[in-house]
Amino acid sequence: MQRVRIPSTGRQQRMSSTYPNAPIGVRVISYLSAKLCPRFQINRVLWFKCSVLGLTYIAYTCYHMTRKPISVVKSVLHRNCSTVTLPPEFVTPAGGNDPTAPSPFPTDGTWCDYAPFDQPDFNSLLGALDSAFLFSYAIAMFFAGFIAERVSLRYFLALGMAFSGVFCYLFGLAKVYDIHALWYFIAVQALAGMFQTTGWPGVVTIVGRWFGKSKRGLIFGIWNSHTSIGNVLGTLIAAHYVERDWSMSFVVPGFLMGLCGFVQFLFLVERPEIVDCQEKVGDYPHQQRGSSAGSSYRRTEDSVSEEEDSAVNTEQEINERTPIIGSINRAPSHQDAIGFLGALRIPGVVEFSLSLFFSKLVSYTFLFWLPFYIQHSTSMGAKLSADVSTVFDIGGIVGAIAAGMLSDASSMPATTCTGMLAIAAPLLLIYRYWGSVSLSVNILLLFIVGVMVNGPYALITTSVSAELGQHSSLNGNAKALATVTAIIDGTGSIGAAIGPLLAGMVSGWSNVFYMLVISDVLALAMLLRISSKECSRRNINRRYNVRIE
Repeated sequence: MQRVRIPSTGRQQRMSSTYPNAPIGVRVISYLSAKLCPRFQINRVLWFKCSVLGLTYIAYTCYHMTRKPISVVKSVLHRNCSTVTLPPEFVTPAGGNDPTAPSPFPTDGTWCDYAPFDQPDFNSLLGALDSAFLFSYAIAMFFAGFIAERVSLRYFLALGMAFSGVFCYLFGLAKVYDIHALWYFIAVQALAGMFQTTGWPGVVTIVGRWFGKSKRGLIFGIWNSHTSIGNVLGTLIAAHYVERDWSMSFVVPGFLMGLCGFVQFLFLVERPEIVDCQEKVGDYPHQQRGSSAGSSYRRTEDSVSEEEDSAVNTEQEINERTPIIGSINRAPSHQDAIGFLGALRIPGVVEFSLSLFFSKLVSYTFLFWLPFYIQHSTSMGAKLSADVSTVFDIGGIVGAIAAGMLSDASSMPATTCTGMLAIAAPLLLIYRYWGSVSLSVNILLLFIVGVMVNGPYALITTSVSAELGQHSSLNGNAKALATVTAIIDGTGSIGAAIGPLLAGMVSGWSNVFYMLVISDVLALAMLLRISSKECSRRNINRRYNVRIE
């Protein structure tokens, strides 16, 4: 009788299985590949890993793409009307030499503004829109993690993207149907923020299920560029329409969001077991002792190959020897989703959450106010200001990758964050006072600020969150990742809500930047205790020549 062996992840296989629990798009592709290309060999695990990375990347790109238009459109909801070209209806009629005739030109200095944002307190009104979105997002995020651990993440993401697209679309329809009620804009923003919370716990949990700890910082750093790419796309799309018809700045991203949500529903595989791609590699119990966020002991290649060459009982042996779920192990059936208080007890969750509170405050103040600030601090128009603001997001891509690489190389994520935050604080003041010297100086400083501000923010929300969601204190419970991610990002989102609100209330841009610097320093202070422990642990590891990854 032929002995059955469990296929290793490196072997080439045909996608001949129909995968009855897989999304319909995957089943169709599997069926067609088996019928049309029966001899075609692929690495299934690699194929599905790449598809998961690509689909989740597109998903969160869309989430940020629909958040960005409001920051661009602010510049036309209220602006200096003396610099605006008069529309065709404001022309002198034929025979308009009659001195008693009413002036055809607008005498109101706010004629070009969109009510209700034509009031003197327009900054507060615009800030209220940001706060409605961000406070709704922050509050709903804590519930989103709880829900995400208990439902299908494919449906969770698809529905969240569909409704997020709808509410982005509805904001633009206000101009089409001439809606000027403030409550309408606030309600649309609040509901959009609520459904946007489906994004982060969903995508981080799915990627965390598919990828292990090896080079997690680099993988997440590159993957996290979707945040900046989404901001750039949202800015460019909105800027393209903002001076002609700002409603399209919301309608187009909303439509694209809904379309991509449907693609997630068709093709996203949320768990490796669904397509029989669970790995057999995990962490040994003795490797878990002494591990912390960002560090775990490395298994030797010999032990991995021995397990790959074992027989059918290998999976049972692995499950007995590895209580901690490593990269793609099959989760034991007895696991229950972790509660809110249980997640808070995980070492490092509170510190990183508070640090993200302040660092996300800085990042989101830039996200919602940067185009507006550039236009009012320089002579640039609305479109050019929006285009220049994308440099901050491009710097964020580089910062996320750099932070991930430094974290992988040093196994000290908290220290990596504190170092970048320490550099960011003085750079914020330098940009405030020197950014308006010239366009080239503005772009250069904005790029460097983007690297240093977004690097720590990206590292905490991705690699650190995934690591804490699989901490050794969980004793193998794999159903904590979405909850931990939601707690960290939810706490950060409260800061993200407060930052733009304060920016709209604080008088003077210099005071706004002082607020950002103080927040940056506080974000650094929250991580000093963990950073100190990381340095002490690294010294001990060097002394005893312990190899870590």
